[in-house]
Amino acid sequence: MTSNNKTNRTVGKNMDRIMELLSKLRFYGMLETYRNDCRTTSSDGMTNDEFLKWLLESEYDYRRNVSIERLIRSANFRYKAYMEKIDYTIKRNLDRNQIERLASLDFIRDGQNIFITGSSGTGKSYIASAIGYEACKNGIKTLYSNASKLMGQLKMAKNKGTIEPEMKKK
Repeated sequence: MTSNNKTNRTVGKNMDRIMELLSKLRFYGMLETYRNDCRTTSSDGMTNDEFLKWLLESEYDYRRNVSIERLIRSANFRYKAYMEKIDYTIKRNLDRNQIERLASLDFIRDGQNIFITGSSGTGKSYIASAIGYEACKNGIKTLYSNASKLMGQLKMAKNKGTIEPEMKKK
C-alpha cells in the first residue's frame, strides 16, 4: 500500500512538472493534449516514439490553427466565407469550374492577380472572401479590400510618397 501511494505521488509530481515545463516552453498544444488526454488515453499501448509523435502532432496542429486564425484576423474579411457554401443554384452566371480553379490557389503560386466583377449583390465579396479564407488555410498572408477602398489608400500613399512601402504591405 505504501509503495503504491508513493508511486502515485511521484507520478503526480512528474505530471505537474511536465505540464509546468510545457507551459514555460510555450508548447501549448502539447500541454492541452497532455493535460486532457494523458489521463484518459492509455499510453501503455504506445511505444515511446508513438507517444512522442502523438504529442508533437498535437503541438503542430495547435500552432497551425493559431497561425491560420491570425492570418484570418489580419486579412480583415468582410464575411466568414467558405468555398463549400457558395450556392451555384442561384442564377448569376457563376462558372463552378472557374471558382474551383481559383480555390486551388494556383493563380497565387503563379504570381497572378484576379479581379472579380459583376452586378451589385451577386456575391463578389463573398467569393473573394472565400478564396481569401482558402489562402489563409494554406498559410498565405491575405488582405481583403474592396476596389474603391484599396484605390483610395494607394492614392493617399502616392500623395505622401510612400506608395512602394504601401504596396509591399498589400
